[in-house]
Order: sequence, then structure tokens, then C-alpha cells
Amino acid sequence: MHISERRSLLVARHRINVAWLRSALRWFVVAPLPLLLTACHWAVLDPRGPVGQADRTILIDSLAIMLAIGLPTILATFAFAWWFRASNTRARYRPDWEFSGAIELVVWAIPTMVIILLGGVAWIGSHELDPAKPLSQREAPVEIQVISLDWKWLFIYPQEGVASVNQLVVPAGVPLRFSLTSASVWNVFFVPQLGSMIYTMNGMRTQMNLQADEPGTFRGLSAHFSGDGFSDMHFAVRAVRADEFDAWVKGTRGVGPTLDGTAYTALTRQSTNLPPSTFGAVAPELFAQVVSQTLAPGSGPATDRGGAAEASEKGH
Repeated sequence: MHISERRSLLVARHRINVAWLRSALRWFVVAPLPLLLTACHWAVLDPRGPVGQADRTILIDSLAIMLAIGLPTILATFAFAWWFRASNTRARYRPDWEFSGAIELVVWAIPTMVIILLGGVAWIGSHELDPAKPLSQREAPVEIQVISLDWKWLFIYPQEGVASVNQLVVPAGVPLRFSLTSASVWNVFFVPQLGSMIYTMNGMRTQMNLQADEPGTFRGLSAHFSGDGFSDMHFAVRAVRADEFDAWVKGTRGVGPTLDGTAYTALTRQSTNLPPSTFGAVAPELFAQVVSQTLAPGSGPATDRGGAAEASEKGH
């Protein structure tokens, strides 16, 4: 072999090694990205209440049902590619083949069974987890009225006569019955570790029943985009022992301002990152006045800029 040929061979090998190293490095950098970009908190898969546990069961059951057809399909793809490779002389080549009753039965029967099973899980779960369905027939729930504002959350305890902003204190192990409405645009009340989410709508009242099985602090948030301050529209849910909840109510009642029409109107003014606060008293029927719009709704997010303004100009 001439020197020039050896040199060319070495150069070619070097290029191959460099290309291989670059490819390996690229995969080494790219492969972990999905792990870095995923959420760090299990939340929905780490429930702390009966509704959240039922939601997790539905998710896992649905995943198992879908994997029952997904995994065999993926494996069959590789199996067919391997069996019908060009070098396999045992594979039969039948260009005139058109129909197989057995294959048609499998192709249609398995997806049909999956749809039936998924439909059954959804049907049963939607009835069992009806948000308005009480969690207990024997234990009286704690009543909590929720109003979503721009961009904060107002919680009223009508039986206790107190209210709070951007913090929700509840007794652990006790059913909670929420009545929800909005002072402005649509929003969604969601505490992932306790269970299902539900819409809050201006001029309407929705209901939800939840429960925290054990003491702890859980993250609550808005799950529906509602304007500039949406990303900061979250709150802490503190589940405490029954005696600690009673002590919190006693320590809050009669202390601080009263939540009346004037105070509520001030709250409807748009603001973000409002620190948690409490009201020592609540005007009677304030929540009902918000739902009936006896108290005027908030102004809502601005629509005079960005996409909304452009859409308005195009409309004219």
C-alpha cells in the first residue's frame, strides 16, 4: 500500500471517529433534556385526598388500557420489519394477497375493546367523581365560598364569619364543600393534590367537594389563562388539625377589616402578587350578591393591546 493511500485511509478513519464522537456527544446532551424540562413535582400523582386518589386511579387505569394496545403495536412493527427483511428467505412474498379474516378480527376487535374499556372508565369515573356529589352523608362539610378576581383568590367561610385572600386554611380529614364564582372572566380553581379542577364563571355558581386526608401545605392555582397576572394567580392550601383550624378561626374573627361591599369593590381592582390577608368579619349574603351581580363585576383583563387590539381593528 502506498504512503498516500495509507494517509487517505487514516484521514477517513479520523473523520469517521470525529463524526461518531460528535454524534455521541449530541445524544449525550440532548437525551437528558426531557428530564430537565418536565415538572419536578408529582402533584396529581401524589394525591392527599379521596378525590385526588380516585383521579390518579383513573389516570393509571387509562394508561394501562392504552398500553395494552400501544406496546404490542410497537413490538409488532419491529417484529414485522425484522421478519420481512430482504435477507430472510423464509418470509413469504405474496403480492396478490388481499384479505385475511383473522387479521381483520384482530385489527378491529382490539381497538374496539380498548374504546369500550376507556369509555367505561370515563363513564363510571364521571359519575363517581361528580364535583357536586357530597363526600360523606354522615359528616357535615365545611362550607367555603370561592371568588376568583383579577388576579387573586378570595375565600369566604360563611359559617365562621371570616374570609381570606390568597390563602386557604382547612381542617384535615373533614369534607369541604366549595361554592365558586368569578368576579371577572372565566377561571379554573385547581388544587392538584386534592383533586379535580372546576370553572369559576361570572354570574354563575359552581360546586365542588374535596377533602384533605392529612395535614400539609398544598399548592393551589388558576388553570385557565385570565390575563396579565395569570402566572401569579396561585395560593397555598394549609390543611391543619381540627383544633388548629378552630384556633385559626378564633384568631381571625373580629381582627382586621370587614369584608363588605366597599372592601369587595376594592379587591376587584386588578393587582398581582397580593400577600395573604384575612378579614375578621363578612357582610351577610356577600357571595350571593356577587353571583347575582348586585355587586358590580370587575373590569376584566385589558383588551386594548396585543392580539385583542389587532382582532378589533380587523373587525372594523
